[in-house]
Parts: sequence; C-alpha cells; structure tokens
Amino acid sequence: MEGMLFITVVIVIAALAFDLINGFHDTANAIATSVSTKALKPKHAIILAAVMNFVGAISFTGVAKTITKDIVDPFSLPHGDLVILAALISAITWNLVTWYFGIPSSSSHALIGSIAGGAIAAAGFGALEYKGFLTIVIGLIASPFIAFGVGYLIYSIFKIFLKNLNLSSTNRRFRYIQVGTAALQSYTHGTNDAQKSMGIITLALIANGFQHTDDVQLWVQVSCAIAMAVGTSIGGWKIIKTVGGKIMKIKPVSGVAADLSSVIIIFGATFIHLPVSTTHVISSSILGVGTAHRVKGVKWDTAQRMITTWVITLPISAAIAAAIYFVLKLFLA
Repeated sequence: MEGMLFITVVIVIAALAFDLINGFHDTANAIATSVSTKALKPKHAIILAAVMNFVGAISFTGVAKTITKDIVDPFSLPHGDLVILAALISAITWNLVTWYFGIPSSSSHALIGSIAGGAIAAAGFGALEYKGFLTIVIGLIASPFIAFGVGYLIYSIFKIFLKNLNLSSTNRRFRYIQVGTAALQSYTHGTNDAQKSMGIITLALIANGFQHTDDVQLWVQVSCAIAMAVGTSIGGWKIIKTVGGKIMKIKPVSGVAADLSSVIIIFGATFIHLPVSTTHVISSSILGVGTAHRVKGVKWDTAQRMITTWVITLPISAAIAAAIYFVLKLFLA
C-alpha cells in the first residue's frame, strides 16, 4: 500500500508539472493575438490569462471524466500507475521540446497519444476503449478544420459590415474589444486544457484503488487550476512570437475574429465533454481569418511546419510513452 501511495504522489506531482508546462506552453496561444496587436501589454495579458484560466479550470469537469474513462478502462488496466506516469513523462518531454523550438504543438495530442502508447505497451491494443478513443481522435482532427472555417466565415462577415468604415479608427475600437476576447479565450482554455490533468490524476487514483468513481475531487480541481494559472504567469514568449506574428500579420479586427472563432470551438467542445487541442484551434482560426483577409498574407511555410508537428505528435508521443513504460516496469514493477 505504501508503494502505491508513493507512486500516486509522484503521478500527482507529474500531472501538476504537466499542467504548469501546459500553462506557459498553450496559454501563449490564447493571448498571442492581443499581445501582437498591442491591445494588451505582455504583463497585463499574462495576468489576465492566469486569472481567467483559473476561473475556467474550476468551472467544469466533463472533459476530465472523458480523459479518465474514454481512452482506457481505469479499473482493468494492468500496471495502470506505470502507464500513467510514463504518459505524463512522455507528454512533458514533447511539450518542452516543441516549446524550446517555439512550435505551437498540441499538449492534448501529446497527452492522449502518450496514454494510448503506454496502455498498448502494458496490455496490447485491446487495452484501448476504442469507441471513446476514436471519438476523441476524431474531435482532435476535426476541430482545426472547423476552426479554420469559422474563422474564415467570421472575418468575411466583418469585412462586409466594416468595409465603409475608417480602417484606423475601426482597429482602435477593436483593440478594446480584444481585451474582452482575450479574456474569453483564456477562460475557455482553462475549461478544456486544465481538465486533462484532472482526468489523469483521477485515473491514477482509480487505478491504485484510492477512488472508485470517475468524479473529480475538489482538491484535484483546485490544484490543477492553480498549476495552470502559475504556468500561465510564466508565459511562453517563443510561442507567442510564432502565433502572434509568424502565421500572418494580425490587426485588431482580425485578432477579434480569430479569438471569437476559437472561443466558439473550444467552449463548444467543453460543453460536450470533448478534449480538443486549444493550440490547433487557435492557430487554425488565425489561418482561416488570414485566408479570408488575403491568402498571400498567410505565411504558409510556418503553417506547414506547425501542421507537420501536429501530425507527428500523436504517434511520436505514443512511442516515447511505450519506451518509458518499459523502462519504468524494469525498475518499479
């Protein structure tokens, strides 16, 4: 029992570390447009994002329950504690590598791919809950395309209604609106991303016999919300630079359109308890807005590099988690 308690504590610490890293890795996306247009100073944007991420994180638990039970069965997974620990180490590693190179990759893809890879290493492909797992994967794949379409549509509508207005004064007004949309985007980020760590901790508690339902305990919810907020306060300037300027030149009007598109998709996913990649959604929204504004204005080489990273994240993180699982099993099983 003492061994189980020790490994559970290690998992909780690793999950909170993942949440903290997720905070400065992914929250950069949520505030990148408002920082790049100077709607918010970087320090103010980070404080706003940290507060709204915390509020979002303690508002919902549906996505956490999906992570807990829809990828693997926590009640029957052999060596579940080692699988979870391997998944967390793998996801953290991939997040840090992509952050170092300033690539806005998906923490969600990394985590979900890592859970699947660790589970397959432990019990074969039969360990996966295919109905839930495929639903999650379909959501991860479809959400960027939907975000691109919504971004294109919203900016196209903006162009119709704003075409006869003075561009300079319009952008000045939209800079104020961006403060609100940045807050909304940070809130929705908290409602979806922080819950993934909540789900991981709950999965570990069930796997090690400390909990018998998929309910998220209050201390889990609050600690993950705090970790996300602290991570947000650290900031992720490399990714802010990529999302805020290397995809397209963002103006306040296009920033608001991209923010609103992301908010609609992310909160919609949270509402139906589906984990999505906030990175993919936000970046795809910007691509959609940029395409509606001027196709040649989009820096497609940056977009191509991002998309390549998105595609390879799931299988690479799964392979890393499987390798880490075998190492952990060798020493801890």
